[in-house]
Amino acid sequence: MKAVQIKPNIYWVGAIDWSMRTFHGYSTGRGSSYNAYLIIDDKVTLIDTVKAPFYEEMLARISSVIDPAKIDVIVSNHVEPDHSGSLALLCHHAATHATVVTSNPQGLKGLTARYGNLNYQPVKSGEEISIGKRTLKFVATPMLHWPDSMVTYCPEEKILFSNDAFGQHLAANKRFDDENDLHVIMEEARKYYANILMLYGKQAQGALKALSSLDIEMIAVGHGIIWRKHILDILAAYEKWSEGEVDDTKAVVAFDTMWGSTEKLAREITDAFTERGIKVSYFDLRCDHISDVVTAVLTSKYVAIGSPTINNQMMPPVAALLCYLKGFKPTGRKAIAFGSYGWGGQSVKLVEDELKAAGFEIAADMIRVANVPTQADLDDVREKIKAM
Repeated sequence: MKAVQIKPNIYWVGAIDWSMRTFHGYSTGRGSSYNAYLIIDDKVTLIDTVKAPFYEEMLARISSVIDPAKIDVIVSNHVEPDHSGSLALLCHHAATHATVVTSNPQGLKGLTARYGNLNYQPVKSGEEISIGKRTLKFVATPMLHWPDSMVTYCPEEKILFSNDAFGQHLAANKRFDDENDLHVIMEEARKYYANILMLYGKQAQGALKALSSLDIEMIAVGHGIIWRKHILDILAAYEKWSEGEVDDTKAVVAFDTMWGSTEKLAREITDAFTERGIKVSYFDLRCDHISDVVTAVLTSKYVAIGSPTINNQMMPPVAALLCYLKGFKPTGRKAIAFGSYGWGGQSVKLVEDELKAAGFEIAADMIRVANVPTQADLDDVREKIKAM
């Protein structure tokens, strides 16, 4: 439980959650980390804390550098408990005299509601404090992804302490992007953006604009791997994702099936897209997680969602996916609903209605097949996909 120096007298003192497999409804197969940063200066400063069960791990890392009782300032960039969960414990048991810097007014409201009266110092966007040789400047990033969210910039070190922005749910032994597999980091960053921040694209663009004037040599994120070599790559990715830019050569096919007929339609749709030069991400919701579907939707132009009918409804995994998707409002994409049925056949219309409500453009008539698809039905599938 040792601190990791990321610059002279600046340390990562967070915690690694190797076993976390779900977060806010999406799968986190590679775990995560809760990142906190210790700055040794005239005023010893801690940037963020960790989820409460990991308090002792954070405290041990801080103690490997300095007595936690010497902490003078704690910056809380975000109220959510994976970042602030150890705040009250730290203030009550170790850093009892510390000042807690938080955004004004939302951070102050949120922390007070959760942890009661601490020694708060609320700050507004653009305000700065001196901690000795270093200055900390605060930039509000509201709704990225909570109203209280802010980031902290240290101009002397050119470090952006970005909290939830630019992060990934990824547990690793090494702390930096150039020490880990960049493909994995970017894959997890894309999944994080899709499942946490997709709804807040305009706010992400606003944050990128606000940060564009800063000279950044390091992005010390709240989750996952610290950026120091590939900063331009992650900034460019956020520009693309936040603008809602999609790829005309990508499609998503996701479905559930009962006796294989809807699956047969899904395979035909996949082949039809492939014949048109479209790369398909294929998801069987009996075994694939809805958060992986959303990650693929982030950059895909075409979406096909299928379900058979059960009790006059769509299958529960399909309903869960569509409810989840609706929360992200993924506009600018074309969609089609499909499915088979034995008698009532209500599911396909329900799927189409939910796709419309989520913001998709319905680009072809629904594919609705009784019992087992015939060759004529499959030929019709190809024509409808071609029409999209």
